[in-house]
Amino acid sequence: MEYQRFIRNRQIERAKSILDKMDPDEYKKGPNDVTRFIKKVGKVKITYEIDNDRIREEEKYDGFYAIATNLDDDVKDIIAINEQRYQIEDCFRILKTDFSSRPYFHRNIGRIIAHFMICYTALLIYRLLEVKLNSFNKEIYPTTHNIVETMQNMQVANISDMAYVSQYTGSKALTALEGVFALGLDRKNFLPKDLNKKCRKKF
Repeated sequence: MEYQRFIRNRQIERAKSILDKMDPDEYKKGPNDVTRFIKKVGKVKITYEIDNDRIREEEKYDGFYAIATNLDDDVKDIIAINEQRYQIEDCFRILKTDFSSRPYFHRNIGRIIAHFMICYTALLIYRLLEVKLNSFNKEIYPTTHNIVETMQNMQVANISDMAYVSQYTGSKALTALEGVFALGLDRKNFLPKDLNKKCRKKF
């Protein structure tokens, strides 16, 4: 409620500034624009002033939210579903930001479906990984970006077929991954036969 009133008060100040500096008819209008607080007064000589009735009408609904739905469930069930919407938004954010689901550069419908199926499969695998990491140690639980970046950066350099040297450094994400899966990848040097054995065993 306080936040809504804070935003409205700033909009009212902007509306007053418009009245002082320019013709409101020249200002771009919209349903949520600051000019909704400006009204025309008079029939012969038209003037403009702040619409206090509109302000009072909006203030009546401060702090209230409405949910429009086609569900016939119980009110408590609908509210419980709505409270989980942030999880859906978080999934879309991960898909677009970390898994590059958009923009996609395909025109064939089959390729578009395949693209998003790969993205959704990656999201499912990530969520399962997230549960495992969260159960390991909540104090060092890494973010989505940390996990993805850590796995992408886990590269090694071949030193004359004698050894592999890790090109990555330690992090909270690596500590959590190692604690859950015990891959033995938190080392600086690897013998080729040991690393190849890990790859065959895990994959």
